[in-house]
Amino acid sequence: LGWRNSEWTGIAPMLEEDVAMSSVSQDEIGHARALYELLAALTDADADRIAYGRDPDAYRHAALMNHPRTDWAFTVARRYLYETADAVRLESLSGSSYAPLAELSRKMRREETYHLLHFDTWLRRLAEAGGDGRQRLTDALAHLWADAQTVFSPLDGERRLLDTRILPDPLETLRARWLERVAGALGPLGLDARSAPAPSIDGRRRRTHDF
Repeated sequence: LGWRNSEWTGIAPMLEEDVAMSSVSQDEIGHARALYELLAALTDADADRIAYGRDPDAYRHAALMNHPRTDWAFTVARRYLYETADAVRLESLSGSSYAPLAELSRKMRREETYHLLHFDTWLRRLAEAGGDGRQRLTDALAHLWADAQTVFSPLDGERRLLDTRILPDPLETLRARWLERVAGALGPLGLDARSAPAPSIDGRRRRTHDF
């Protein structure tokens, strides 16, 4: 997602947003690196080799990332849906029994709080503007809605992670919290927060030609 948003540098709607999107993108790439380094420490591997040395078919990403940059309203919609999901996830992981993960999650939460505030502001700006901006936002939310839920797709070995409290909450519980939070924000804006089935096991997809 950091890479996707970095594409806006130089072409965002205003100069201030060029700077903001560059900063947000750097944060996301930094968070990804920190998580890779955490995994590397557990597996006696190299973070760069994990990130860049895999065969193409071994790469996975949440289906929400499975879209090109598109327009500004689409980016705002995707970022808002992702940031709310990330907030719910990091809140839970901050209580992980695995101390390095809990500590990293708490650090990431402090930075991600500003990301969510930023895209919440843009969501409201577009929704309240009416006209083409609101219509593009509405269309983007509808297009992304099912894929957004796959951020919480079930994990292989999830039961073991729950039993050891490395993962404090089931992902389905986190998805329900996310749905409640998103509905509470979109409803007052007159935006559709539609129900959807639970994400499939294959919610994390292989890299596609969009990448």
